[in-house]
Amino acid sequence: MEKKYICSIDLGGTKILTAIIDSENKIICRVKVPTDVEKGKKYIIQCIAESVTNAMTETDLKENQIRAICLGVPGTVNPHTGVIGVAPNLKIKNFNIKNALQKYFNIPVLIENDVNLAGLGIKTLELKNKVNNMMVVFIGTGIGGAFFFNGQLYRGSTYFAGEIGHIKVSESGELNSRPRSSTFELLAGRPAIVEYIKKEIENGKKSILKNSIKKQKIKSKMLSDAVNKGDKVTLKSITKASKIVGSVLGSITTLLNIDTIVLGGGVIEAMGEIMLPIIKENFNETVLTEPGKCAKIILTNLGDDAALFGGIALAKEFHK
Repeated sequence: MEKKYICSIDLGGTKILTAIIDSENKIICRVKVPTDVEKGKKYIIQCIAESVTNAMTETDLKENQIRAICLGVPGTVNPHTGVIGVAPNLKIKNFNIKNALQKYFNIPVLIENDVNLAGLGIKTLELKNKVNNMMVVFIGTGIGGAFFFNGQLYRGSTYFAGEIGHIKVSESGELNSRPRSSTFELLAGRPAIVEYIKKEIENGKKSILKNSIKKQKIKSKMLSDAVNKGDKVTLKSITKASKIVGSVLGSITTLLNIDTIVLGGGVIEAMGEIMLPIIKENFNETVLTEPGKCAKIILTNLGDDAALFGGIALAKEFHK
């Protein structure tokens, strides 16, 4: 039987999004199940297996119809061995997730870093492979990146390439190697935006998020809604983060001479139109003239589906 489908999975700290994709690159089924990292890696594997089984049941597919199970993981992973080096949001370290999941299915299991997988989806499906040197940056709880040089995904010598969220940065957005400086994601990720709003409220500034910030987790959509309602404190916080993003991306582009920067992730999906002009302005102030000339910054249209579609390219690379 011809294997016309792949099962693609985006593994996160709170949810697992699983999709079945057909030979025409269409998602024919989505299954979302919650997970709890506090219950350990064995429980996470069970949740993934459950989501795959549910997706197969919903589409009435058998194992011999599925070409590969492609899993995106938020951390450093070796796609050849299947070992997660470190995935802080999952509280996993030095664990062969490929072998653990393979025990549940007679379908080849492939793994990749989640932003690398999203980058593959963006490159192949959204940009139709018409890209040379590209940086994909996803901004959410953390900040992750993926790099493509001469059209090929660059994973790095120890599969750590793209972990730009850990770059040392000062609050002005300048790259900084001092031990006491903060990191890119701790200054510009969603938690940093929320923390700044919280401090402003504590200092007596008015915000429509005042009550919410005490009682619940502030998500990106709530931040976007607050800005659209004229909340100056929220806008100030988002502007601060956007300036840092622009400056860091400008410095990276000066170093690597990237021609395309694609932004995605929960924060960008909710507030990309607000952030993009600020990011571009600070990018242009930071990047050197020559590399800045050819660099364009765009927002992905694929949203959460980017990583799911990346499974198509991963399956072609590792399971021919």
